Parts: sequence; structure tokens; C-alpha cells
Amino acid sequence: MESESVKYIAAGLTMCLGGIAPALAIGLICSRAIESMARNPKVADKITTTMLIASAITESIGIYSLVISLIILFVV
Repeated sequence: MESESVKYIAAGLTMCLGGIAPALAIGLICSRAIESMARNPKVADKITTTMLIASAITESIGIYSLVISLIILFVV
């Protein structure tokens, strides 16, 4: 294989794996938060704030994988 094709495959795999994990994690975070709000509506404000912070932190993993794949494509 040529080095160009290896770079494209590596960048694609990085985005694939780096995108699937945060997507599943955010789905779990949101579903558990909604379940918790349904059980105890009085603390919905606190749960919503915590859910948004956790989703933002989890989404940063996807952004890191994007940066790494761009580094693979344009620097290496």
C-alpha cells in the first residue's frame, strides 16, 4: 500500500472509532437523565445542568479524534 492510502485509512478509522464512542455515550447520558427526571421531577434543573456538562465533556472526545485525523492527513 502507498503511504497516501494508509493515511486516508488511518484518518477514517480514527474518525469512525472516535465518533461512535461519544455518540453512544451521549445517548446513554441523555436516556439516563430523562429517566431520572421522570422519577424525580423536583431535581430536573440540577440533572439537566449535569447532563449538559457531561455531554459537552463527552463530545470533546469526538473533537479530539477530528483533530488527530486532521493531523494524520496533513502533517504526517
